[in-house]
Amino acid sequence: MKITRVTARPVSVHVPDPPYSTEGGGTKYVRSRLTPKRPTRIHDHLLVTVETDDGAVGVGEAQADIGFFGETQEEVQAAVQDYLGPQLVGKDPLDREYLFTLIDYRGNSCAKAGIDLALHDLIGKALGVPVSVLIGGPHKSRVAVSIEIAGGPPRAMADECMRFVAMGVRAFKPKIGFDPDRDAERLRVIRDAVGPEVSIRADANQGYNTKEAIRLCRLAEKFDLRLELLEQPVAAWDLQGMAAVRRAVDIPIEADESCYTVQDAIQIVRHEAADVLNIKLSKAGGLYAAKKIAAVAEASGLRCVLGTAFGLGLEVAAKLHLAASTMGVVDAVEFTELGLHPNFLKPPHDSELSLPLRDGCLPVPDGPGLGVELDQAAIDRLVAPSVLAR
Repeated sequence: MKITRVTARPVSVHVPDPPYSTEGGGTKYVRSRLTPKRPTRIHDHLLVTVETDDGAVGVGEAQADIGFFGETQEEVQAAVQDYLGPQLVGKDPLDREYLFTLIDYRGNSCAKAGIDLALHDLIGKALGVPVSVLIGGPHKSRVAVSIEIAGGPPRAMADECMRFVAMGVRAFKPKIGFDPDRDAERLRVIRDAVGPEVSIRADANQGYNTKEAIRLCRLAEKFDLRLELLEQPVAAWDLQGMAAVRRAVDIPIEADESCYTVQDAIQIVRHEAADVLNIKLSKAGGLYAAKKIAAVAEASGLRCVLGTAFGLGLEVAAKLHLAASTMGVVDAVEFTELGLHPNFLKPPHDSELSLPLRDGCLPVPDGPGLGVELDQAAIDRLVAPSVLAR
């Protein structure tokens, strides 16, 4: 079996505005996604397909987010089709390690992630096993869901949490990072609303300096907010500042924007800058690299959280496989896209939904490969103009 072609199809999904004003909330580092080329709120994706000479096909998904990942839809498509994908043509798709070293350039993490997911889907289908079996073996069949909550007025943020509590969700990550005192009030109102047993993490998105981050943590401890962790309290490059926050407080500190690669993870460990690493497939470059980051965390006594990906459905499935096969992922996994749009997967014959949310959990797919199939009719209805025509 040899790879014959690697392609990427751009698709874009309209997403709604937050259900309340985010003015005065959020963080200092939020970037607007609205540009003359993207005049409405959309999430850009690419569907990556790897084909072989015996007819086997794997399908993956790549994000394209200039604000967070630094890669546009046009860049990701060009990287997949013109630069990375052609290097895999003629190669055996089962030779995973060799293939991933061929495309292991600095950057292009979103493009690499799309190819990685498609290759794992292809290999799983070829061998007749789920991806979770390929990357470690599933030790759970369901994964608890966490939802991110946009920054804004405290009561509005709490009401949004309660909307998901009614669906069974028991874990939330409010966006903070604007002002420690006001942010502590946001968290207090949310805690009062959801009760003591619900998981609350907080994401500062690099919004504080070191002293502000320490103050937020001390306020959270003073008010007994039961904050499970504080994500990326200071600038991504400031590992010394993050280490200072970690030494000063009891609340676990999580690295997100500081942790893209396995090399980043090693530097975080060396600086003793975090207790938890946030792994995102588009940051890491796919499942193969994500497992390496998880291995660094395990060897260093750190936990892992799987962050939001805003996927169409394929990346949701990939994250479920990663969570089910990685012992270091012990907390709820972030699936904020569940509140923004449906997944675009074909429902099984015996169900009205693919990957249904039940009791705050998603099922781990047990079919070959990623174990899910795109709903092609739903995909065709998405905003999907040609990248070259933009």
